[in-house]
Amino acid sequence: MIDFHTHSFLSDGALIPTELVRRARVAGYTAMAITDHVDESNIEGVLKQLIKVARQINTDRSFHLLPGVELTHIPPRHIPLMVRKARALGAQIIVGHGETLAEPVEAGTNMAYIKAGVDVLAHPGLITEDELKAAVKKQVHIEITSRAGHSISNGHVAALAKRLGARMLVNTDSHSPGDLITDERAEKVALGAGLDRNDFKKIQANARELIDKKLG
Repeated sequence: MIDFHTHSFLSDGALIPTELVRRARVAGYTAMAITDHVDESNIEGVLKQLIKVARQINTDRSFHLLPGVELTHIPPRHIPLMVRKARALGAQIIVGHGETLAEPVEAGTNMAYIKAGVDVLAHPGLITEDELKAAVKKQVHIEITSRAGHSISNGHVAALAKRLGARMLVNTDSHSPGDLITDERAEKVALGAGLDRNDFKKIQANARELIDKKLG
């Protein structure tokens, strides 16, 4: 399992980063990103801590931890600046908190994250064809999520993303130990969204390619 969207107690998760990694490894993870919620108020402190932890964890080359952020409820006009800032501060994975149906996310957020070139657009709700076409051009990965609430639009997202050739990932948006999943569970999430087993193999390939890209 490779997961690009998880949270520690540095934002609203339940675990310290090292315990989150340990529990993920026991669940069968080979790589992950910790992407705590940030805005202008906390981005520097969160990334500083996650980069420290990643350096320590990655001395064991059998597992890879990427320090990242989930930019969350950022006004669309400020998103480009925040994406650039996250990159400059060392974020290896930038997740954009998309227009989920479970929260009052400002309209225009999906497209702003796509145009800014985030790595992953999380739980994008009723994403449009124009947004997905832009994501294909910008090589932004589209999330199929296992998280309750956010997952109610998975079917819409998966069908449109498949038709338009967008790169998909299955992520957990984990906030507690019980949110972590196995590859088998990830496949069920994909199948439940209306995809098939070949689609899931492509999703796994997308995850491996993104890890390889980030590790250089």
